[in-house]
Amino acid sequence: MTDITAGLDALAIETPSWAYGNSGTRFKVFAQAGVPRDPFEKLADAAQVHAFTGAAPKVALHIPWDRVEDYAGLAAYARERGVALGTINANVFQDDDYMLGSVTNPDPRVRRKATDHLLECVDIMDATGSRDLKLWFSDGTNYPGQDDIRARQERLAEALQEVYARLGDDQRMQLEYKLFEPAFYTTDVPDWGTSLLHCLALGPKAVVCVDTGHHAPGTNIEFIVAQLLRVGRLGAFDFNSRFYADDDLMVGSADPFQLFRIMHEVVRGGGLGADSEVAFMLDQCHNIEPKIQGQIRSVMNVQEATAKALLVDTAALKAAQDSGDVLGANAVLMDAYNTDVRPLLAEWREAKGLAGDPIAAYKASGYLEKISAERVGGDQAGWGA
Repeated sequence: MTDITAGLDALAIETPSWAYGNSGTRFKVFAQAGVPRDPFEKLADAAQVHAFTGAAPKVALHIPWDRVEDYAGLAAYARERGVALGTINANVFQDDDYMLGSVTNPDPRVRRKATDHLLECVDIMDATGSRDLKLWFSDGTNYPGQDDIRARQERLAEALQEVYARLGDDQRMQLEYKLFEPAFYTTDVPDWGTSLLHCLALGPKAVVCVDTGHHAPGTNIEFIVAQLLRVGRLGAFDFNSRFYADDDLMVGSADPFQLFRIMHEVVRGGGLGADSEVAFMLDQCHNIEPKIQGQIRSVMNVQEATAKALLVDTAALKAAQDSGDVLGANAVLMDAYNTDVRPLLAEWREAKGLAGDPIAAYKASGYLEKISAERVGGDQAGWGA
């Protein structure tokens, strides 16, 4: 069987700080025992995911949810626990001022406030040593005629240009897109084409972030991935699963075949190569799964899809494609997808001194019981909590 060790070694998956706290929908937030009360405890939990999977070495922060007085100190705390701080995510959607938008708001005062926050996030990147700034805007309109569609694009471009100019030589801007919600008539960055147009106008340090839950039903996400890799503008993934919209369920839980197809294009396009700068991050934040176990399982799901993608017989696939053997080419992909890679991954983990079954090892560690007993009182830190 093909040796996939190098490909698995290259796969590093960021976990999001907000996935470790209480979270929910607009209907209800279900509190869980032992969830973090501050960013430091989030990092401690994230370190457990990396310790048991060997594939989650970075933690993404969300500002202001993870605001602290000393970001260099927070970065040092992370390093002491075997992880590093990763992507800095801006938040320009929670304040009342942003009801009509942030950087595209018709009010110059609000636009200035939002842009200043984005610049603050770059300052934080300087302190944490983070490479990437991720921007997602809830900006848009709900009614025809509510605002000038073209003017909003000009305001967006102006803000992005100012932030782009502030980036350091080794820093990047990821521009995320979302089909709809909370804006329902027009969303200012609704698709990969809009994101790519702005990135191309900005320069090489601007790249597209693909959130797998942010597409219309039936969208061929792997086609988008292939195109962005082809032009060198695929910057990052926000991995999650969806059934209907932006459900933020665990990646690979709704459609594991789709995740395999995406990772096949990543491998095909060099996204796991030594010189690749594609960042892989989880963005699940739902309200019923155990927090740390959910992150461990998601990392395992991405590893399984990647392992299958690495097993694709590329020579046989190309031969079938070149000869027009439609079913033969499909069979090559299906052979890889139908391979049970769990024993291979268990061997990979054990070769690194890890348990072959990360979930079982975590459950047996007693960590959940420990934090449930220790983390009582105070305000729990999490989206919607």
